[in-house]
Order: sequence, then C-alpha cells, then structure tokens
Amino acid sequence: MALRPIDNALPIIPDSLRPKKQAKVSIQPQKKASEISVNDENKAPLPQPIDASVDYVASKNLKPFQDPESNIQSLVEGLDSKDWVKVCQSLNDARRFSLYHPGLLLPVLEKVMLVVVKSMKNPRSALCKTSIMAASDIFNAYGEKLLDSTDSTAFDQLLLQLLLKASQDKKFVCEEADKSLTAMVNSIAALPLLQKLRRFVNHGNLRVRAKAAVSISNSVYKMGSEEIKEFGSVTLLQMATDLLNDRLPEAREAARSIVLSVYEAFTESEKLDTEEDWQSFCQSNLSTIQSQSMIKVVSSQ
Repeated sequence: MALRPIDNALPIIPDSLRPKKQAKVSIQPQKKASEISVNDENKAPLPQPIDASVDYVASKNLKPFQDPESNIQSLVEGLDSKDWVKVCQSLNDARRFSLYHPGLLLPVLEKVMLVVVKSMKNPRSALCKTSIMAASDIFNAYGEKLLDSTDSTAFDQLLLQLLLKASQDKKFVCEEADKSLTAMVNSIAALPLLQKLRRFVNHGNLRVRAKAAVSISNSVYKMGSEEIKEFGSVTLLQMATDLLNDRLPEAREAARSIVLSVYEAFTESEKLDTEEDWQSFCQSNLSTIQSQSMIKVVSSQ
C-alpha cells in the first residue's frame, strides 16, 4: 500500500544553510595599571594608560623639601605602596632627601636600597629606570658610608642588579645603569669597592663580567701606588689574567688597563722603569702563562 504524503511535515534544510553556533568566550577582567604591584616582577605589564606617565627628572632639577621632617614618614609609606606610579614618585622623593636632607634619610636608607633593588627587577621600564637614577644619587650623596651604614647584603644586591641592568639589551636602561656604576666608582673608595667587585670577575654571565671588569679598571686607575700595593699587585694581575682571555672586547680592554695601572704603580714604587724588572717581577709571582701575558701587555703598549 502506498504511503500518503504528510503535508504538514517540516521542510528538510541542507546543512550548508543551517546557522552555525557561536562559541562562548569568557572574558576575564583586567587589572587597572594602579593595581599592578611592584612585586609583580615576573608578569608582563599591561598597556599603560595615557594619564599614568612618569617624568625622568635630572638630579640638578630636583628641589629640596620645604618641610622635610614631615615628609619623611610619607616617603616610607609611598615606598610600601602597591601602586607602581606612587613608588616612582617616592623614589624621586628619596633622591631629593639624599641630595638635600641626607641625615633624615639615613635611618631608613637600607629600606630605600631594598626598594631600589626590587624596583630594578620590575618589568616596567619607567620604574626600573627611576630606581637606577635613585641609586646614582644615593652613591653621590653617601659614598662609602653606604658600606658602613647599611647591611652589606643590601649593597651586594644593589651592585648585582646594576651590573645586570648594564648588561641588558634595552639601551636607555643600560646607559642609565652605566652612569650609576660610574657614580659608584667615583664616590666610593677603591679598596673596599674592589673587595665587592672582585667576585664578579668569574660570573657566569659574560656581559656582567665585562661590566664588572670596567668598574674594576676604573677603580684601579684612580688608585695610587700605595693603595695598589695594599690591595695586592699580584692579586690584581691574577684578576686581569682571567679577563685577558674573555670573549668580550670590553672585558679584555679593561684587563689591559688594569695591568698597565699596576705596571705604572710598580715602576713608581720600586723606582724602576725597565721592562726587564717587570718581567722578573711577573715571573717570580705568577705562573709561566700568566707572566707571559703580563709582559706582552706592557711591551705592546
């Protein structure tokens, strides 16, 4: 028996004409820029809002506080802020204190240095550069007092971060870190600073080694013959030996400068000016390979 057509049946729609279902997308709310903590150093920063700008103020343009005693407490509170813009402002205030009111900043100087170190690790370039500028002003204001008035760990951490920042590819951060290292060398006595720098000669990062070598070279250059003798001429030459074979030209050139400074101090203190005396000194205190390197540097100048 033949089937009868069903007039009220639904029409068959081809798959190509069927509407496609849209996938559901869950949108996570983003943090505001002001909610990103200084401690978020391992997270990529969100796009910066237009109004969250930071000015890089040169040291000569910083002004003293009219009432510094009342501002010192707000400085400490600002350094503890989770708002990175507020931390930048507080770091600039710390620079003003170091330049114009160093006595008031001294009791909290170690805390300031730790915030400077933490800010250098932050992925925000503005916060990083501001902290490096703060380090420069602190060096210029306190000099070697930093080694006496703060925990040595705070200074060691600051030195390491400066060497790392001077070694990175971001040019404007690298240049600022170089300036800060120069300020450090110019403001801190060479003998205690060399004790801090010498451990970086064998650092695993070749760029850090090179930056440390330059700072060592600059420190040795400003030393007199008595200071070089006190630190140890042989010790300096042994440090230079490792750097003469370094992969980076910057490190090798710094090593040659160290050798020449030691040679100049040697001839001055011993009242000698012949290469034969230098050769005898090197052969008596260094290995054969090391002494040959030292003699070659002096003879090729």
